Amino acid sequence: MGFVGIGIIAETHLEVLAEDERFTVTFTVDPNRRAPVDFRGARPPHYPVLRDALGAHDPDLVVIATPTETHADLAEQALTGSTGRVLVEKPLVHGLGALARLRELDSTVDVQRRLLTAHHFAFSPEVRWAADQLAAHPEWGPVTDITSAFHDPYILRGQQAFDSYVSSWMDSGVNQLSVLARLVDLTGLVSGSQADGGASAWYTAAYTSRGMPGTARLRSSWRTGASSKETVLSFAESGVEMWIDHTAMTGFAARNSELLSTHGSDGRTPRKIAHYRPLYDTLASGVPDAVLGFDTAVMITEIHHAQV
Repeated sequence: MGFVGIGIIAETHLEVLAEDERFTVTFTVDPNRRAPVDFRGARPPHYPVLRDALGAHDPDLVVIATPTETHADLAEQALTGSTGRVLVEKPLVHGLGALARLRELDSTVDVQRRLLTAHHFAFSPEVRWAADQLAAHPEWGPVTDITSAFHDPYILRGQQAFDSYVSSWMDSGVNQLSVLARLVDLTGLVSGSQADGGASAWYTAAYTSRGMPGTARLRSSWRTGASSKETVLSFAESGVEMWIDHTAMTGFAARNSELLSTHGSDGRTPRKIAHYRPLYDTLASGVPDAVLGFDTAVMITEIHHAQV
């Protein structure tokens, strides 16, 4: 496999890949890096541009972990310059125009099968636990209301935060939507607004759960001194509530005074490592999870960039 973009997020990817013998990095690409990276004690060939790498290698997988505005161009190069699958860091693209470009490629390079998006929050342990609880307890009824709040201390970084992440909605919104995509069937964006110059946002999204409509309230903000991410699911018909703490990777379900189910972390696995291990595991299985698929990326992108 080839890896494109040797930045901060690449460190997590490469750490997970190094411990999984099913994957081997055969080349890396980054125009801002001159030296090759160390991978299992070796240094795969390094290239400044992807076209040169694809001219010398035939990867079965290309991972793209570069700034969002470069995703569409690099994904197109990887799809047309190789026969392997392409995994792009979330969000897949920076706008609906770029998404349309990739959709047009489907008839020639099989975008549906080959193009995947790393919606890593959908693979976090507490989210997978919540999905298992929903499947195991149909008697709880539909999820009738969702509130999700994602806070990051990026305001401390000043303009650097906006240069890197654009806005809280651009950065956290896609993570919140990917969590919802694991738990309910998203149908559209209802309303939304941003404040603090883009450092804060408040959006509502519509979904269905067990055939019943519901509303998700999504708050994201950088105006905090510490990271804090939580999602709460309500089941009005049964009185059950499910609390998910994405920062601590914990959760519990309760009804009035009755504790119904709990989930805890072992405390030894870093949060992002816990996200990417199962993500790459499903890639290695040969049958990637649907939340990685192009249809999910299209749905999340269209909702994420909807005008309300």
